[in-house]
Amino acid sequence: MKRLLSLTLLLALVLIAKAQNPIPKVVNGKIDRIENFQSKYVTERHIDIWLPENYSESKKFAVLYMHDGQMLYDPEQSWNKQAWNIDDVATNLWTANQIKDFIVVGIWNGGATRHPDYFPQKPFESLSKIEKDTVNAQLYWASRGEAKGFHPESDNYLRFIVKELKPYIDKNYSVYRNRKNTYIAGSSMGGLISMYAICEYPKIFGGAACLSTHWIGTFTPENNPVPSSFLSYLTNNLPNPKKHKLYFDCGDQTLDQYYPEIQKQVDTIMLEKGYGDNNWMTKYFPGENHSENAWNKRLDIPLLFLLKK
Repeated sequence: MKRLLSLTLLLALVLIAKAQNPIPKVVNGKIDRIENFQSKYVTERHIDIWLPENYSESKKFAVLYMHDGQMLYDPEQSWNKQAWNIDDVATNLWTANQIKDFIVVGIWNGGATRHPDYFPQKPFESLSKIEKDTVNAQLYWASRGEAKGFHPESDNYLRFIVKELKPYIDKNYSVYRNRKNTYIAGSSMGGLISMYAICEYPKIFGGAACLSTHWIGTFTPENNPVPSSFLSYLTNNLPNPKKHKLYFDCGDQTLDQYYPEIQKQVDTIMLEKGYGDNNWMTKYFPGENHSENAWNKRLDIPLLFLLKK
């Protein structure tokens, strides 16, 4: 009897969890969900994989890994009722025969762990103690850090993607495994971690799309050592331009107001490191803000840039 009650309770908890986080509805293709993907590097999280309507085991597909998986497909299920709607954008481009076949691996963020998961670790570690204390104080007052101190975990987050998630995708889906067909993308902090990923794992990722990249790291430009650390990191770690593609963009409203001036410095570094029209693009969108609706409106640009036939 006790065992029956335990099984009933377990089933009820499973049903409640699924009701709280239903599979996103998409207009085109379908979603495969990996429930609570287990990792030794990061907290467990859902993985929502979008397969286009033409997905088939008889051919190979490129792979686009994307952060903030909760926000990619279905606005009715996101916290702010906005979404990238990448299934629509990708399907329109594919129907027009403009991009190659690909799937999207949507990686849910870890909620409370999002900022430390996505904050590039090596640039932070390059800061002096006083600079780290400044960053910690700024994040703490913005309710993004803890009183005991802010500690990025992005190296582990990338290990999770490269050492655990990618092998799973490679084994269970009909995809290319090579760098040329493996991409990573995100916005805001997701833009930062995408930049960091292609620099840390240039043999894994062939392209990165960084939308509204959160170059300030915290939430104030004043007395902020973070942008300089990112610029120095890029100067020393950008991957070979002959084998990689990088896309950046930003608006100039809400949080995006802090990005254009820093992005211009990034653009200078890109040119100095040999990037040009074939492998790098930066776009500016005056009047656009920091939101999924804004990113949806221009998502076709990075998709075409990275995945054009």
